[in-house]
Amino acid sequence: MTASQPVSLDTLRERARIYLEGGQLPAAQATLETILRQAPNDLACSLQLADLLFQQGHLQASTLPLLRALHRLPKDALLIVGMIQRLVGRGEIVAARACLDLLTQAPDPPAHVVLAQAKMRFMIGEFREALELTEKAVRAGVETPEAGRLHGMLLQFNGRMDEACKVLEQCLDRWPDFGDAAPALVDMRKQTPDANHLARLQEQLQRLPEQPTDSGQAFARAEFEYAVFKTLDDLGRYDEAWRALARCNALMSRLNPYNPTTQEAVTDALIRASAERDAAATQSPAFEGPIPIFIVGMPRSGTTLLDRILSSHSKVTSAGEIGDFWRQLHWMADVIPEQAEGLLRVTQRSRDIDFHQVGLRYLKQTQWRAEGRPYYVDKLPGNIQLVAFIRRALPHAPILHMVRDPMDTCFSNFKAMFGNISAHTYELGAMAHYYGQHARLVRHWHETLPGAMLDVDYAELVRDSATTIPRVLAHCGLDVEEACLRPESNAAPVATRSSPQVRESIHTRGLGAWRHYESQLQPLRKALADLG
Repeated sequence: MTASQPVSLDTLRERARIYLEGGQLPAAQATLETILRQAPNDLACSLQLADLLFQQGHLQASTLPLLRALHRLPKDALLIVGMIQRLVGRGEIVAARACLDLLTQAPDPPAHVVLAQAKMRFMIGEFREALELTEKAVRAGVETPEAGRLHGMLLQFNGRMDEACKVLEQCLDRWPDFGDAAPALVDMRKQTPDANHLARLQEQLQRLPEQPTDSGQAFARAEFEYAVFKTLDDLGRYDEAWRALARCNALMSRLNPYNPTTQEAVTDALIRASAERDAAATQSPAFEGPIPIFIVGMPRSGTTLLDRILSSHSKVTSAGEIGDFWRQLHWMADVIPEQAEGLLRVTQRSRDIDFHQVGLRYLKQTQWRAEGRPYYVDKLPGNIQLVAFIRRALPHAPILHMVRDPMDTCFSNFKAMFGNISAHTYELGAMAHYYGQHARLVRHWHETLPGAMLDVDYAELVRDSATTIPRVLAHCGLDVEEACLRPESNAAPVATRSSPQVRESIHTRGLGAWRHYESQLQPLRKALADLG
């Protein structure tokens, strides 16, 4: 072979593999780009290049190979699923949905491909479609604990509670060690003396090592301990319940240690960045279409109830807990989304972010969620950190801030099982510290952005709905509708831990629930009092 002869694609692919395995990233990138010039339809190569650029921290550049490949997709369902995963991670939700729609045209796809599609629909919040696909995969013979749990969760989110319980019970019957099914099952409904799973749960705990030797065993034990706590709590056996919760959270705290220094750094950075102004003049995006309504606040503060109230209105639908604003903010900053670390880098670059474009990108990727209505609710509690950025990107979008008694809020988080996220929820001192940072940020938003968000008090909402709900609707530019006073009639899917509770009528049972554990929670009460 002479120097003038082109190198074969097989040779180039082998070179790219060697470069990637050897960590020679610039050489690997150049080789992959050469392959795509010769074979632009090579989706596997496009995915490799996107991953390589992402690995190097180039979020925007890593999106380009994916978008270029959209109109030349092969008839390879698993490659397309891989494409969808990457598109979602880069905030290209509209393109991801187009790929999913393409997959529906495949004749008789294998069951595992159908399940993969279900997971992708679940990821972007299309819970009805995800349930249909999951049921199709189960009928086709998919039998795994993960598929069973997904099936049960989607039945729950779509309001089919009895079927969801049956599916999760079958999961535990077939896979007794499968901890993920236990919390989901007991959270489905209030456990009663005549209908509970306590004996089964305690029996399974006896089979698990008391001192787990690896993270998988520790997590499984924590899940069963949580399920025991929830059952005993429902039964009013509070001393026993607390001991189970303490064992659960001790395990989870060791698996997910809380870093107060990082949390303080994030709060400091957000406060500093909010004083800056973006390079482009702040203006409302020139975009005709539905208006987002943001609901923010601490988790477990009543945000789901407020979402259900609003989305009971004839002009409003719920988009659920979507991370689209967070994704678009990171995309415009060209920062890989990495929780606290990524947000810190975003604040460092905030002076150069074009927030007008952040708003336009957000609207482009979310308008479909309105389902033809004039408003849609973006209910992600964590967006409380991004209030200043939301105001700059979408100044026309109402923001509602849910406020709840600190003890109720903190205990509700402490007794929840969030998995390997929300590290602050597993230790009382960490919970108080995190709440203090949250309160500090909220005070800053009110002081520096007066009127940017409307506080909605949870106690007032449940005690005097007839007064509070019209005030909330008026803030959003909506007329009062009777359906908003009866959110239990809202049949739309809801995908949060509190989905069973919000299908009930508005009630006050959540007020003061922490008092069942008043003596055990004295350290938390003192820590919150010290915060003022």
